[in-house]
Amino acid sequence: MKTFFNTLCFLLVISCTGTQTFDYPKTRTVDASDNYFGTVVSDPYRWLEDMNNPEVMKWFKSQADFTNRFLDEIPGRNKILEDIEELTNMEGDIIRKPYKSGSYYYFTKIMKGETFGNLYRRDIKTGIEEVFFKGQEYKKGTQIIDYVANNRDNLMAVKIQDEGSELCEIIFLKLPDKTILKDKLYPIWSEFDVNFSPDGRALVYTQMVTSDPNSEELLKNMKAKIHIIGTDPAKDRVLASAADNADLNILPERFPKIFFSPDNQYIFLALGAATNYLSAFYAETRDLFADKIPWKPLIKEEDQISNFGSFGNQLFFLTFKDAPNFKIGVTDIQNPDFEKAKTIVPNGEETITSLDISKNYLFFAKSNGITQNLYRIDPKNNEIHKIETPGGVNLGFSINGMESDEIAIINSNWLSPDYFLEYDLARQQPAIKSSWLNSDSRFPDFSRLYDIKEIEVPGHDGVMIPLSIVFPKNIKLDGSTPCFITGYGGYGYSFYPFFLGEEIAFLQQGGMIAIAHVRGGGEKGEEWHQAGMKADKPNTWKDFISCAEYLIRAKYTSARKITGEGASAGGILIGRAITERPDLFAVAINIVGMTQTLRNEVTANGDNQIPEIGSVKNKEDIDALIEMDVQSKIRKGVKYPAVLTITGINDSRVVPWMPAKFTAALQANSTSGKPVLLSVNYKAGHGVNDIKDYQKLLADMFSFALWQTGP
Repeated sequence: MKTFFNTLCFLLVISCTGTQTFDYPKTRTVDASDNYFGTVVSDPYRWLEDMNNPEVMKWFKSQADFTNRFLDEIPGRNKILEDIEELTNMEGDIIRKPYKSGSYYYFTKIMKGETFGNLYRRDIKTGIEEVFFKGQEYKKGTQIIDYVANNRDNLMAVKIQDEGSELCEIIFLKLPDKTILKDKLYPIWSEFDVNFSPDGRALVYTQMVTSDPNSEELLKNMKAKIHIIGTDPAKDRVLASAADNADLNILPERFPKIFFSPDNQYIFLALGAATNYLSAFYAETRDLFADKIPWKPLIKEEDQISNFGSFGNQLFFLTFKDAPNFKIGVTDIQNPDFEKAKTIVPNGEETITSLDISKNYLFFAKSNGITQNLYRIDPKNNEIHKIETPGGVNLGFSINGMESDEIAIINSNWLSPDYFLEYDLARQQPAIKSSWLNSDSRFPDFSRLYDIKEIEVPGHDGVMIPLSIVFPKNIKLDGSTPCFITGYGGYGYSFYPFFLGEEIAFLQQGGMIAIAHVRGGGEKGEEWHQAGMKADKPNTWKDFISCAEYLIRAKYTSARKITGEGASAGGILIGRAITERPDLFAVAINIVGMTQTLRNEVTANGDNQIPEIGSVKNKEDIDALIEMDVQSKIRKGVKYPAVLTITGINDSRVVPWMPAKFTAALQANSTSGKPVLLSVNYKAGHGVNDIKDYQKLLADMFSFALWQTGP
């Protein structure tokens, strides 16, 4: 630690004292503004929104080159990168997506030292494994994202993603020789499941209307379709879409998804968005190949249901209506009545975080924000049985609910590596650590070196905010420890304990990591989520500020040692935290962050965010949107922290021009003498799927943070 900081001293003296200026690439301004119901907001960097403009692309390239030269010159960065790589190598092989079909288990595996994974197959009886399909042999620079097998008909559908894109292609393999069929489906969004029809002759999937990453239609007007194997995909029939089903009133920004009940009696159409509630319709599976499916209403958005599953005519559902920590109920599919439905699991002190199904059972998770346990429901008698698992956070998922009652469980903690457990819902025996899903890891016992504190601290309005702190056992409570604090606060997403993994490299440099569980997340249920939405969105960044202030009061760290970080919707959190309290943070890191909510609706993902943040078309939302808009809060002459902003040039969720405009405004207005940098990954979208890119990202963030906060 001391050696690292001594190495930095010279660079610190020349770059971080006084009012140092930087020769940033020039950014012109334009006379642009918008009038929001009487409030005029200027937007001098509007021209950067044209991602098809060569001048804009040249600007991005100049910023990227400037940043790369800057980051590469930070002494000690290579040592941190080596530490991160060493931690990655300790992990061993990375196994994901276990799936059971017929007499085989399938899974993807990225071998230690490799960047791209392959699809493997394991014979259940013999335990013999083989590389089943190599994505790199099909197309260089691709990742296998998902797959579904139909062993009865010797078919497999594989979803493949190009490096640096969130758009996928579905290809089909004929088994057992793995011949690639001519059928190819494109463009497919990376997050949507695909399913074979019950008779095995077709695949149901959701298709996008364009593959243009700069199109405002990219995430709108998607179509749920059916593809009959061996036919021309151009002739695939639409099962549901806004254009083809006017009677269903499907909004353009809703994502249609098709799936079947475990007994194949019903086919369901679920309409989702960036919300934790959905609407749904159903039909009899026998109508799948009808000219037009006679969809019947099942779930309305006002029912506030986040997930559901069925057995026979029983519809089990997870809802937060009149249940801030959620409850599980059951009603009749053909005559649904959610008001009078029988409650199976009532609202309680712990939050019900998930509901899933296998072939014959349901299972759900309950969390107190620190630990999470799993439970089984028998739909024949609604009896509940707790699944015996180790302590920590236990996340369960089916490995093929259409065929099996086996589930995989991932056990997570801050300082110990995740591992898989196996559990058969039909047998009710304790979950056992998997002998084949877990690769050998060489991590030391980090609990001997670091401590964890799970506490609550008072927020700006007296509400207690959960805060997780991971710090060295030998910490000196004198304010001298570099602190990396992160938060999110959106869409009801919860930061439950997960293995820090490569992020332990920051701890190894003598730093500490804090996770602020701010309002807008789901750690304390739906009320916690709603307390960080729309007009209440300021609670999100004010909670983050309160957590940082507590760490200073308790002398874990000091303002000159704190790095704040936010990603995606967390761009609102970190952006508004530093514009409201620029004195509180030495460094801010903004990863693909939403920093201009007032312009969000002109993007492909904009309408999808309206339920969470509001719309500029609604007068009642304007004041809140202006308040959370980071871009318009940047002021001339303010001493802002050092800022590292990161974007992926192929990002369609938070378009690259949003972080770009944020960077341009800070470069022009900050008077702190601290650097404001824009890092551009030309192989990435909203995230990275290349291990080497992820390692570089962490090394850039940590070395930048430690350089600015030390010695």
